[in-house]
Amino acid sequence: MSTENVLNKLKAIIEKANKSNINIQQLASLENHSAISNLSFFRCFFFVPIVLGFTVFVHNKLWINGEKCLIALPDSLSHAFRPPENCNFCRNITQADRVSNISPHEFEKYFAYNAKPVIVTDATNNWTALDVFDFWYFKDVYDSSFTESEQMNCQFFPYKTEFKSLREALNIPSERVNYESGTDPWYFGWSNCNYEVAQELRKHYDRPYFLPDTSENNAIDWIFMGGPSLGAHMHVDNVRLPSWQAQIKGQKEWVLAPPPECYYECSTFSTIVRTGDIIVLDTNKWYHKTIVLPGEISITIGAEYD
Repeated sequence: MSTENVLNKLKAIIEKANKSNINIQQLASLENHSAISNLSFFRCFFFVPIVLGFTVFVHNKLWINGEKCLIALPDSLSHAFRPPENCNFCRNITQADRVSNISPHEFEKYFAYNAKPVIVTDATNNWTALDVFDFWYFKDVYDSSFTESEQMNCQFFPYKTEFKSLREALNIPSERVNYESGTDPWYFGWSNCNYEVAQELRKHYDRPYFLPDTSENNAIDWIFMGGPSLGAHMHVDNVRLPSWQAQIKGQKEWVLAPPPECYYECSTFSTIVRTGDIIVLDTNKWYHKTIVLPGEISITIGAEYD
């Protein structure tokens, strides 16, 4: 049976289960199937147990330690087999705190590792990125510093655009960059895996001052860029660590939601991240989507921290 046929059958099973009010997520707690009971160790793989009619082994569409998995797994399946969360992380949280002048010790004590979302309002005060970063800056940096083969090792998120690669996205005409009448809107994101580009980018921003003294930034930066009304769809990430995202230009609304198993114990809410703010969030636990607010093009940059 071809991979495409397998995935189509899996999608049909999930749809049938949903229509029959069968909670597929409960399969993750089955103890009589070793593959299911150890799902947290198989972020790149999963098994459909015999109770669903057959057993099959496929890859999830994830990046694990920089390695890209081979076969795309539908979002509905990857969410269904996600290990359930302890709802303590989101209970009684109805907003993201806004803080400034917070010491690394205070940040570690109250926010760093407990998944409580927070916005630090003064962490980019001395960053030149707010003046330097724009579409043309990134185009110039990447045109002169990377090859297509290097960027193939990085992730690219086209969202609701037609772009197939970062190079294609950075080569749209100036009319579209400027959102002139009659042009299509755009929003995309990518990870930077190029050392020379990283060195150039980091001339214009620093390690956020509030991160715990013992923590380290991940070597990979994430950049997201695009215009009003667009953004990332509601999703949960599969990354190793909590992360920060700095709003370099524009403004975004972040909508945060608990995982399905916590719907009756935790709240969904939204928060506005303004130019110069840094939002810190455990995107492995909180479902989240973003919406670029009216005004200038939004640019955010961030990284994971341990």
